[in-house]
This record gives sequence, structure tokens and C-alpha cells, in this order.
Amino acid sequence: MRLHLIGLACVGALAGCASGPETAMKPVALVAKVDIPRFMGDWYVIANIPTFLEKGAHNAKDSYTLAPDGTIPTTFSFNADGFDGPRKSYGSKGFVLDASGAVWGQQYIWPIKADYRIAYLSPDYTQTVIAREKRDYVWIMARTPTIPEADLQRLIAFVGSQGYDTAKIQRVPQSGGK
Repeated sequence: MRLHLIGLACVGALAGCASGPETAMKPVALVAKVDIPRFMGDWYVIANIPTFLEKGAHNAKDSYTLAPDGTIPTTFSFNADGFDGPRKSYGSKGFVLDASGAVWGQQYIWPIKADYRIAYLSPDYTQTVIAREKRDYVWIMARTPTIPEADLQRLIAFVGSQGYDTAKIQRVPQSGGK
């Protein structure tokens, strides 16, 4: 009997952990439909909650290409630690995971696929927000190296509405399209 009670206590404790704040959050918003070929091309990182690779990045840009097999080879490039810093470049491969085109996996190292969600996309495909369910990283990107301040503030507010801590968002310095 005592063993049974200990087992129930353990199950209860695990259930309490599973219902913590991360699982209580609503899912990140998703764009209803993404025209994948139209989404391809260069996207400048305007602001983000950076990964360790992105800290100190200047002129950061993601470039997407649609491959014949439906995968999306991606190149992330930036100048390290300043506009005159060495140009760094990292490749990954995207995989569209749902019919809307808004949920992707991004593979940097096989076999791991990182969560990648198109949470916002302007109707003219000039501004986007890429989010993650964990709310650990986010990217505000545009087709141009800069956007109007009002647009940036609106996008930051959107990110906040998705459960992100907007105090962690950093602007990415851009010098004009390198």
C-alpha cells in the first residue's frame, strides 16, 4: 500500500511539473497561409532575441532558396562584432511541416530540427516575425535593412502579445544591405 501511495505521489508531482507556465501558454500565432515561393529570398534581421551565434551580429541576413525537393536551404550571414567585422556565414536546411507553410523545422545539425514558426507576415511579404513555441528566441525581419520605427514598435508589441519578454529583444545594427 505504501508503495502504491508513493507511486501516486510521484505521478502527481510529475503532473504538476507538466502543467507549469510553459505548457499553460497559448500556442504562438501562425500565419494562415504562406506562399512559400514568395517567402524565398533575402530577409534582414531588424531585431531579435539572439541565439549565441547572433550576439554582436551586424548586417544580419537570412537568405532562403526553395530546392526542387521542397527543402529550403538557408544561409544566415552577418558581420561579427561590428560593421567592419569578419563576415560569417552559417547554413541550415528548412523543412515545411504543415499545409499552411507556417510551421517549419530548421536543421542546423543532423538529425535535430529546430522549431521555426512564421507568426506574422505582412500581406505584401515585406515584414515577418519568426517565433518558437518555447519563446526563447524570436526574429523580426524585413526585406529591407531598415523599417519605420512605428512598424518596429508594432511588431515588438505583437511579439509581446505572443508571450515573449520584450525586454530581451535587441535591435540588430544594419548598414544598408551588405
